Amino acid sequence: MGRDCICATLLSSVFPRLFHIGNFSLPTYGALAAVGLIVGLLINVRLAKRDGIDEERAWNLGLVAIFSALVGAKLLLIINDLSFYAEHPRVLLSFSALQAAGVWYGGLLGAIIASVIYMRVHQMPVLRVCDSFIVGVAFGHGIGRLGCFAAGCCYGRPTNVPWGVTFTNPLASRLVGTPLNVKLHPTQLYEFAAEMAIFFLLLWLWKRKSFDGQVIGSYFFLYGIVRYFSEFYRDDPERGSMFHGAITGTQFISICLVIAGGVLWMRRTRARELAHA
Repeated sequence: MGRDCICATLLSSVFPRLFHIGNFSLPTYGALAAVGLIVGLLINVRLAKRDGIDEERAWNLGLVAIFSALVGAKLLLIINDLSFYAEHPRVLLSFSALQAAGVWYGGLLGAIIASVIYMRVHQMPVLRVCDSFIVGVAFGHGIGRLGCFAAGCCYGRPTNVPWGVTFTNPLASRLVGTPLNVKLHPTQLYEFAAEMAIFFLLLWLWKRKSFDGQVIGSYFFLYGIVRYFSEFYRDDPERGSMFHGAITGTQFISICLVIAGGVLWMRRTRARELAHA
């Protein structure tokens, strides 16, 4: 068997459920997402503590961010397919809807808004805390993408590239509509690799940063670019569209993130120019 065939065979063996006992089952996505959240939060609190942030407030902030991320992800999922949910409101209360992870960008925006409010109320240095917390977010998101791959969600377009993957598990098709027996771009693994690279880069930058906002600005810029171009390889239907289908809703948010990252860096450059004027 050729190397490409071996690789494709291994990658096609996904496991939407870790185990199933009676009426209880443990989704692989949920387990990996939980691991990503826990480890990411531990990284966040550790870095925040080393940056002079109160540990208890850092923990509380992490919990606020996680809860608001879950709510934001669900809300953007509903907004992206509002017409469907308006016609089928009962779906919102179904078990499958509760299990759905939602849209990542909705979670990110929800977490940012709620976290900024919490930090303002408790008079925490917003940009410095964000620099510490975004490092763990990148790690946790990367682990979550492995969960996406296991579940078959966030799948890619059909392809003939040697590293394409073929999903065969009927459960993946039933739960998230994954196309079966079709060679697809492994977009989940693309993002996993990108997030891990971003994580290590942010960690390196956090240790050497020269101004508050440098790390989160870098994340916005880097992930915005990664996600914008990864959209060209995605084929799942939950990202919405804008400008008569010219770009997806996710690509629009990616553009906004890149701009926001640039503004944070330009803000520091402008401050330096004024200091030397």
